Amino acid sequence: MSEFGGRGERRGTNRFPLHEVLRYRLLFAKGESVSGTGRTLNMGSGGILFTTEELLPVGRSVEVSVDWPAQLNGVCPLKFVAVGRVVRSEAKQAAVRIERYQFKTRGRSVVAMSEAVATPA
Repeated sequence: MSEFGGRGERRGTNRFPLHEVLRYRLLFAKGESVSGTGRTLNMGSGGILFTTEELLPVGRSVEVSVDWPAQLNGVCPLKFVAVGRVVRSEAKQAAVRIERYQFKTRGRSVVAMSEAVATPA
């Protein structure tokens, strides 16, 4: 266990700085949901730290969706979608341990679509 910021580092994997738009949704058994937006602060294969609009309850399942900075085949925007549990929460940020994830296509943005329409063929 290495020291990090005066506390013992318990992560088994490295985290990398990543500052992208993120959407989160708390998952409830009755189909209710609380959602919000934020930005990623850092991310690794085991977890993600991000800003929040509100205090998220520790232990709660949450789905996060991140606009991924890379594109599929250089043309198709991607998003990273993960489900995990809140392991740490403060007033404006939360850490989630990732339990499962997948990459999905985002589709074309409105700006890209309008540029495509405005460009003569």
